[in-house]
Amino acid sequence: MTEVLETPDARKQPDAVTELTGGGRLRSAATGFRAFTRTDTGRRIVIGSGVLITLVVSVWALSFGGNAIGIGDALAALRAKLTFSPAADSATARLYLQVWELRVPRVLLSLVAGAALATAGVLFQGLLRNPLVSPYTLGIAPAAAFGASYAIVFIGAETGGLSSSAWVVVGALTVSIVSSVFVLALAATKRSDPSTLILLGIAVTQFFTAATSALQFTADQETLALIVQWTWGSVNGALWSQVLIVSALFFAVYPFVQRKSGSLNAIAFAGDDAAKSLGVPVTSTRLSLIGLAVVLTAVTISFTGIIGFVGLVAPHIARLLIGSNHRFLLPFSAIIGGLLLVVADSVGRTVLNPAVIPVGIVDALIGAPVFLYLILAKRRATS
Repeated sequence: MTEVLETPDARKQPDAVTELTGGGRLRSAATGFRAFTRTDTGRRIVIGSGVLITLVVSVWALSFGGNAIGIGDALAALRAKLTFSPAADSATARLYLQVWELRVPRVLLSLVAGAALATAGVLFQGLLRNPLVSPYTLGIAPAAAFGASYAIVFIGAETGGLSSSAWVVVGALTVSIVSSVFVLALAATKRSDPSTLILLGIAVTQFFTAATSALQFTADQETLALIVQWTWGSVNGALWSQVLIVSALFFAVYPFVQRKSGSLNAIAFAGDDAAKSLGVPVTSTRLSLIGLAVVLTAVTISFTGIIGFVGLVAPHIARLLIGSNHRFLLPFSAIIGGLLLVVADSVGRTVLNPAVIPVGIVDALIGAPVFLYLILAKRRATS
């Protein structure tokens, strides 16, 4: 039997495939990037680059839709509105109105909704010390779906001075918040233990999923279609009022969350006992931050419907790029979340134009492969 000897020098040489594909150079570049983004300066540069890319993509997204609009025309419409310049003719006025009243609110709602859901995702993953949880861990989305479905089935057309769409928002928001308060109150009896919160969330999810299925079973075809469309998640018909409400909530909550990033680091990395030894009030911090994450999620999805993977995937992408320090992870996750939702909505408006694919569907179709890739990439890195 022939024995093949391998010298130490031979073991150091890359194989032919690695050499041809540039695998060694790619690994070296990836290692250098990770080292760069482990410094505060590097993280700030990455975050600034993310803001710039998001702004460019957002302006570019204004050109997508059933009626294609050039980027130059979109910028002209924005400039005319912001400088109060009148349109040259009626055709230009209609173009400016379409950009400002239809597309700008849509893009802005995508941005702020994605940022809110991603921020909530970071909070859930850090506070529950589980990278696989999302804003729906406490059953928020199933509860909102039941509230919206109840309003669609039993309220329908205009009632009590509010339109049916307004009642859908009220129903989704009310049920999701009441359900979350109930879960947090129960968890408080167990000192907000993370495993207790997750188990309670699973129970609430199953309950409201079954309740929504019961409503769907009794609904007629038209009502059933409305329920299903809401659960797909969409920013179609985004209004300035929705943008203002979600934006006001997000920018009111975010500074407080950012100030708590040090406590969040202690809980996420050191554990409850070590965090308490560092002077962090773990129970009150966990309940307050989870409560804010619940409100962010509930208000956002009451306007947009159920949008899935943003709250799960955006924190993982941000963590992969700049690390797990929540002082930087929180703002970068918000940027990534907004960018992902704008891209998903733009894809949904163009793939089957003039038909529009709901952003929740596109988000899941894009997010699932990305999440699988992240899992496999992380496994390769640790093996």
